[in-house]
Amino acid sequence: MIVGIPKEIKNHEYRIGMTPAGVRELVNRGHQVLVETEGGVGVGFDNASYEEVGAQIVASPEDIFAAADMIIKVKEPQPNECRMLRSGQILFTYLHLAPDPKQAQLLLDSGVSAIAYETVTNAKGGLPLLAPMSEVAGRMSIQAGAHHLEKAQGGNGMLLGGVPGVEPARVVVLGGGVVGTQAAKMAAGLGAQVTIFDRSIERLQQLDDLFQGRVVGLYSTQNAVEQYVRAADLVIGAVLIPGASAPKLVTRDDVAAMRPGAVLVDVAIDQGGCFETSQATTHQSPTYVVDDVVHYCVANMPGGVARTATMALTNATLPFALKLADKGLAALQDDGHLRQGLNVHGGHITHEAVAVALNADYLSADKALSPLMLSA
Repeated sequence: MIVGIPKEIKNHEYRIGMTPAGVRELVNRGHQVLVETEGGVGVGFDNASYEEVGAQIVASPEDIFAAADMIIKVKEPQPNECRMLRSGQILFTYLHLAPDPKQAQLLLDSGVSAIAYETVTNAKGGLPLLAPMSEVAGRMSIQAGAHHLEKAQGGNGMLLGGVPGVEPARVVVLGGGVVGTQAAKMAAGLGAQVTIFDRSIERLQQLDDLFQGRVVGLYSTQNAVEQYVRAADLVIGAVLIPGASAPKLVTRDDVAAMRPGAVLVDVAIDQGGCFETSQATTHQSPTYVVDDVVHYCVANMPGGVARTATMALTNATLPFALKLADKGLAALQDDGHLRQGLNVHGGHITHEAVAVALNADYLSADKALSPLMLSA
């Protein structure tokens, strides 16, 4: 198979879809790998590092998209990239289609088979290709929140951990999954007063065992969330429904009732955000203010620590990339967890939560991948 690795073009996105180590694995399996020139320089991988392991350096993205049987990326394809995709081609990347009907329509029009990292599952019910970036984003959310609490950044001037004789900042984390756990771990480690919300009693019990009283876990009700969010200095939005739009847990009224200079960090912004006042931002212009509350809603947070994020992501994606390169779409028929990643195929939405979020017609991946449709 010919595998194409284009350079990412989203604002301040320096990650790349495959490290030289991953390329070597593909080449050793007999596959041809095309890497766009200087695609990895942002994370310390120059052209020579890819050529040394057998990749061919290609001058333009157009050449990669035209030649490759499978495109491996990090972020969702931008409109001009979508228009270069074609029927019979595999796209393997983050998609986050629920809040992005334009991208969804372009993918449908292209006829591509688009497999989303964020909906691939594992035997434990987890999301193994989302988890590494969730770990990164969860930790970064506290770094970003602490920075923007500084007065010069528009915050209320609170030091996250306080100092002896002065109270620490109050941090509220909405969601006890991977992002929320990592955020709570970082905030508690810095000495903040941390409360984490979840709707699973079992998960709250696990968090209680993990944090041993250093973090307060509360069952998520509208009343409780409203009470704690309005009194918080920093709120981390860390909720996730795989493939679906994020629920809006913090209302405009809640934001208006918060202390001036409080900070909201919406890690769920890729799925539309969990605050009613959320709008996607970039690393170039990461914040805006609503009712004197600072909003940080960068849609590709891990891109800010691109080298760490690239290494973590490609460690997770490589085994699946090898399966797809070896078997093509037959890999999805053989692996039900990988099949859960199929969001678009042959002009159909093939993930139910995505279809519901987009109010679109849905065709199950099983039916889409039937031998009759594969040969059509």
